[in-house]
Amino acid sequence: MTGSLRSSPPRYRKEHHRMTNIGILGAGRVGTTLASKLSAAGHHVTLGGRSPEDTAARTIGLAPPVAFADQRTTARTADIVINATPGDSTLDRLTDLRTELSGKILIDVSNATRDAADGLPGDLCYPGSSLAEKLQAALPDTHVVKTLNTMLFMVMTAPETLATPPTAYLSGDDEHAKRTVTGLLGDLGWRPERIEDLGDISTARATEAMILVVPHILRRHGFKPFAVSLAR
Repeated sequence: MTGSLRSSPPRYRKEHHRMTNIGILGAGRVGTTLASKLSAAGHHVTLGGRSPEDTAARTIGLAPPVAFADQRTTARTADIVINATPGDSTLDRLTDLRTELSGKILIDVSNATRDAADGLPGDLCYPGSSLAEKLQAALPDTHVVKTLNTMLFMVMTAPETLATPPTAYLSGDDEHAKRTVTGLLGDLGWRPERIEDLGDISTARATEAMILVVPHILRRHGFKPFAVSLAR
């Protein structure tokens, strides 16, 4: 699943035709990977960590250039915000940013789980619901869209590297927000036919539950790129 199908995948842009100010909350592997690819696609990207100094120090060499700020500043100054913070603490963290996130699209790529004994994802934090639904309820003036949470982080920005084309699922209540997110997925290399709109935000509980298969795959095969996808 690690062989490349093509070296330079085309972009598929739908809704946005200009540079967008994108703020990414979380400066770990997911956040920095998304920041690099979206910046290369022509967007102005700000990566938000606990402090701009800490974030910059942990992402030295990130190219192309990405701005750094604390998470509150990142949320306030962005047009679109991506949540790449640990899912088990996301709800409290983002509820505290309710004012900064008002009127904006929030792309949630996290899964809220409790760690198992070996550090891999364990039980869901919100069984019978989902982190995305909790965020939408806590942030009624924000358009929450769930996506990219059914794959390892390296597949989010390079879906073409898998031998079998993966699926990116979308869940959200606002149709315009989902179209905008679809355009950004195109900038990450996702072809339109591989993007599956499941419906409103309640459908996120289905894709978030897919995380339950991930630790079993990792224990058997190691940390190799894969996605939980729809085969037709």
